[in-house]
Amino acid sequence: MAPSAIMETAPSTLTLKGQEKPVDTVKQTAVEVKEKTPLEAISHGIVMPGIPTFLTYTEHRRHILVHMSAIFRFFARSGFTEGQSGHISVRDPEFNGLMWMNPLGRHFGMLTAGDMICLEIATGKIVGGNTSRPANAAGYLIHSAVHKRRPNDIHAICHAHSNAGRAWSVFARPLEMLNQDVCNFYNAHAVYARYGGIVFAAEEGEHIASALGDKNKGAILLNHGLLTVGATVDEAGFMFGLMDRACAMQLQVEAAAAAGIPKHVISDEEAAYNFKMASEPNALYREAQPDVEYEFEAAGGEDVLARGFENLRMAP
Repeated sequence: MAPSAIMETAPSTLTLKGQEKPVDTVKQTAVEVKEKTPLEAISHGIVMPGIPTFLTYTEHRRHILVHMSAIFRFFARSGFTEGQSGHISVRDPEFNGLMWMNPLGRHFGMLTAGDMICLEIATGKIVGGNTSRPANAAGYLIHSAVHKRRPNDIHAICHAHSNAGRAWSVFARPLEMLNQDVCNFYNAHAVYARYGGIVFAAEEGEHIASALGDKNKGAILLNHGLLTVGATVDEAGFMFGLMDRACAMQLQVEAAAAAGIPKHVISDEEAAYNFKMASEPNALYREAQPDVEYEFEAAGGEDVLARGFENLRMAP
């Protein structure tokens, strides 16, 4: 629940006429309290770390591509695969005009850092990475349009054809704030209520980027699937899983409501507070780490997902 103002009583001295010593009276004073960050608020004891920093671009790039691989494996475990469909892009930490994407046709559950392809955002030119497979042409058109529109706050984009996401998308409706978790999307997700077929033209990618807008964290694409964005690939990946689960719950709730069971939706005030305290880049990076660490453990260690990174080259 959103906290109310904190007040405390403090002693005050007042000299009364005819008295030598003051007597205590009590007055109400508002105590100014430094607001906690979301990670400080959720951590009881030591504070969980947020987005890490690195001494070199190479270390940062390795971290990004290893975590990108882990998010793909999380997608595979979650059932977000559909043939060759689906893609994730991450902006390069050194060269702002470049992005890394997954190769076409390689299963999400098999990807490592060494599989990723480096593309120029403006032109689509492949400038490095693993060139043994092509990138997804439709994916490039969508991701490049979003990266171009929001070059400062978006560093990662996830898109896949998940079951619940596709099912809810047919209604062209936004998600309701049915529980505290979905409040991460409070006033922060869009509906692209037009279906333009498989994205083989730049125009459709631009329409999707326009629908996402300048502040939203995700979009529901009519008859297509879901798209989420973030300051890190960890954030974008966590938000995709959350959005898909929210779509599944929305479908379940709609079925119950059709039978006459009333819905209780979270109020705007509480939803706004939940969004403020949970949907922040460091907090959302941290939200993804249990699944990222699970994928490291399942694969036999982080180094397994880093495989091939040392062989990647770039020619920006």
